[in-house]
Amino acid sequence: MALRYRERWVVEDIFRTAKSIINTRPIFHRRDDAIRGHVFCSLLALLLRKELLDRLVAAGRGFEWADIVRDLDQLVQTDVEHAGRSLRLRAAAAGCAGAVFQAVGVALPPKIQIIAQPSPPSGAQPANP
Repeated sequence: MALRYRERWVVEDIFRTAKSIINTRPIFHRRDDAIRGHVFCSLLALLLRKELLDRLVAAGRGFEWADIVRDLDQLVQTDVEHAGRSLRLRAAAAGCAGAVFQAVGVALPPKIQIIAQPSPPSGAQPANP
């Protein structure tokens, strides 16, 4: 019985640590499937965090978790309309954000993307076919 109680304590300690790392707030569930889903998502988040940190270490990068979260949070994109064009603008990858994307093998999108061009007037021919 003492061994089972100790195992329970270890599991509770892991959950406490996971909740503090990913900054979750208390959530109260009423159904078993909601509880299982919450536990699954919490453990998945913890697993993804560990995998990211392992990849960063393998790439020779030793960033603090708070710095990673702050720099990734600053990476935003905005859709704007200008002269009939729809553009998507991405902020520069500040701090360690670029290295984080590189460590996981994901390319950052271009800083400026043209989403939609103005449509030519009806009956007009394209300038360079």
